[in-house]
Amino acid sequence: MERKHVLTIAGSDSGGGAGIQADLKVFSALGTYGMSVITAVTAQNTLGVTAIQEIDSQVVQLQLDAVFSDIRVDAVKIGMVSNHGIMDVIAQSIQRYQPPHVVIDPVMIAKSGDSLLQEDSIAALQNALLPMATIITPNLPEAEVLLGCKITSILEMRQAVKELAGKMNTQVLLKGGHLDGDAVDILSTGREFSSPRIDTPHTHGTGCSLSSAIAAYLALGEPIEIAIAKAKEYVFQAICHAFPIGKGHSPIHHFYQWDQGGRKAWD
Repeated sequence: MERKHVLTIAGSDSGGGAGIQADLKVFSALGTYGMSVITAVTAQNTLGVTAIQEIDSQVVQLQLDAVFSDIRVDAVKIGMVSNHGIMDVIAQSIQRYQPPHVVIDPVMIAKSGDSLLQEDSIAALQNALLPMATIITPNLPEAEVLLGCKITSILEMRQAVKELAGKMNTQVLLKGGHLDGDAVDILSTGREFSSPRIDTPHTHGTGCSLSSAIAAYLALGEPIEIAIAKAKEYVFQAICHAFPIGKGHSPIHHFYQWDQGGRKAWD
């Protein structure tokens, strides 16, 4: 079977639990070939982000051209993009190369609470990038920034996801992990995806991993609702099988399927 190719456009996490590093792990775990365009380098670990160095937009453009001009891209996942210059470059490349699927995780706030997006870039994100997506996957704090209102219940999530979809003119998966109870994510079509809440600190990189898993499953030919359901199950299992790394929020276990003697758990 032909190998599918998935491109991540995101920031680097030196701790290895989120960003480019997490995305590439997900792509490999799900049987696709991963490629990357790095938008920023962060000094980051399980405790937080201590520095961010943005990549020059021209270098981002050269990375994009290098990948798209040589390798077929079956899906794109876009994560951390911290300034409007880089957003413009990415938007122009998406318009030029027309990849079949674009999943955008509008990364604004790290798990530690650190801001990852410049204030003056929010408008550029909304106007230039998000409308180009097949689907966007904001969590509640990100959706609150995009809508300018608080979201404190499942009922408010149902209304917010419809408003976001209309505002961005694309499908939206609103992630409800910040609420109490089961982790409920709501798609703008009205379908809800629920999984039990796990009492664990091993949740670093869940948002990055979910969006990259959705991109991988879309590349593999799954319809969007099936891609989301499979991606959510993958992340749930990766949380269940995670182990301690560092002194803060540990990452999920992207390769949990290979824990049993080097063989995939489903073999």
